[in-house]
Amino acid sequence: MRKILKALFLWLIGGIAYYMVEMLWRGYSHWSMMFLGGTCFIIIGLLNELYSWDMALISQMFISALVIAVLELITGLIVNIGLGWGVWDYSRMPYNFYGQICLLYTDLWFLLSLPAIILDDYIRYWFLGEEKPYYKIL
Repeated sequence: MRKILKALFLWLIGGIAYYMVEMLWRGYSHWSMMFLGGTCFIIIGLLNELYSWDMALISQMFISALVIAVLELITGLIVNIGLGWGVWDYSRMPYNFYGQICLLYTDLWFLLSLPAIILDDYIRYWFLGEEKPYYKIL
């Protein structure tokens, strides 16, 4: 039960943070982005559990950006194409894939993954009693 509550707690924080980033960037968001953001946050947080703390932070950021891009593609294919909700459309952006992901936003997610990684690590340390974070930059 503790693992489920921990995952739910982290998922909610990630979902709210993702939603707020969209609100700041675009001026609006959609409730489905909370589900996407929470899922991204959980997976980003698992990197330190799956790999050693010795993994370079830049590598974590790269993997996180790829994870976010893949999850955005899957979510976009479901909510935008499958359900026709039109939450976002990157078809006018260069280097887009089916209008659901594009290189520019993948690059931005690379940069935004740094605060997400650190936030997850310190939430786990301060509130969940897990190991104190330390980072290897390169």
